[in-house]
Amino acid sequence: MGYRIAQLLNRGENRQMSLSNLHRFKKPELLLPAGSFIKLKTAFLYGADAVYAGIPEMSLRAKSKFPLEDIEEGISFAHNIDKKVYLTLNLFSHNKDISILEDFAKTVKILNPDGIIISDPGIFQYIKKEIPNIHIHISTQANVCSWLTVDFWKNIGASLCVLGREVSFPEVKEIREKCNDIKLEMFIHGAMCVSYSGRCLISAFMASRSANQGACAHSCRWKYKSKLLLEEELRPGEYIEMEEDDKGTYILNSKDLCLMPKLDKIVDIGIDSFKIEGRNKSEYYVAQTSRVYRKAIDDYFDNPESWSPDKYMQELITLQNRGYTLGFFDGVPGQEAQGYDDTASKSDYRNAGVVKANKNGFLTIELRHKLKKGDELEILSPFKFEPIKLVLNEIYNKDNTRLVKELAPGKAHQSIKIPIKEDISLFPENTIIRLKIL
Repeated sequence: MGYRIAQLLNRGENRQMSLSNLHRFKKPELLLPAGSFIKLKTAFLYGADAVYAGIPEMSLRAKSKFPLEDIEEGISFAHNIDKKVYLTLNLFSHNKDISILEDFAKTVKILNPDGIIISDPGIFQYIKKEIPNIHIHISTQANVCSWLTVDFWKNIGASLCVLGREVSFPEVKEIREKCNDIKLEMFIHGAMCVSYSGRCLISAFMASRSANQGACAHSCRWKYKSKLLLEEELRPGEYIEMEEDDKGTYILNSKDLCLMPKLDKIVDIGIDSFKIEGRNKSEYYVAQTSRVYRKAIDDYFDNPESWSPDKYMQELITLQNRGYTLGFFDGVPGQEAQGYDDTASKSDYRNAGVVKANKNGFLTIELRHKLKKGDELEILSPFKFEPIKLVLNEIYNKDNTRLVKELAPGKAHQSIKIPIKEDISLFPENTIIRLKIL
């Protein structure tokens, strides 16, 4: 924060900046999804300031692998290292849900999270009454897209609003200017919904799995067969032909959101929290997005004049992705935001495994992908941005008793040992290793 404020003061811009606006020039919180305890620890290891997690019965975390006892341990772990955990309560309630609100409120008081993410006005009112001192964040499910809506939530006691992914940057900027006394959060990376964030009905219609209850089947990613002629009502006689080729049709498939190229602009207007989507993604996804955005943010604050997104984008393309888009940043996107050809990943990298121990010159790796002799691995140390590369010339089984040519993870988490020449302290537990597909 000091550099940014000093820079503005040196430019003479302090004449236009009151003390109440100085919070705009502090580093934004980097917020990662935590679908399990191991992902929570991975996010913090690689630089996240906070994580969000959910109790399955009361959130959009229907597939959560984060049981209550692990959430309790995770919050304790986070607070011991001065990090934050927010719990999600962002479902739209039905009558059947109200009966368990009392138990949820009691549980929250015991867990003592740093805030609750809510979308339903009735649940907001209930929690505000039962836990008056808790910070309440308004979920993206509430589709906050204007400064008037932000102002409404602020006036009834919200601490933060997550802006809808459908809001353009000029709109975000205006919201920030008009709503200076409430925190704002933006999604900067992750999957985009074909519908208004989380309000899609396709999954419920086709698979009886509701996106509004956290069970989306991602029907928009499926392959469809079609041969249609569309006629728009106001242009009779003008037919738009839709016909699949040998690859099929993926008309509903959005590319993934990535606002790294615009990170400097978002920082400069004073967004308080940068949110990463991906509650069901792998540990590699959590580690990679956390470390890359952490490095990008820190580098920008260290030297904004020479900051460029290029080297960070080179790392982000190693994630499995459907191609990247700026989403609604510049306004309603055109066809360039959709991936009509397929849903295959554009990445040449895969999650190879997770370091579980490092001693006596060996790394013990819990496998996430089949490894064989000759594979090219890249170790993502939490302490170095440049990946540490090695060729897998030797593979030992977990008991260190014999060399093996290849090993696959299987149903039980299979482990291997590999010798390492670098400083072993660079690779603590939960360090991520990726595999380059040749």
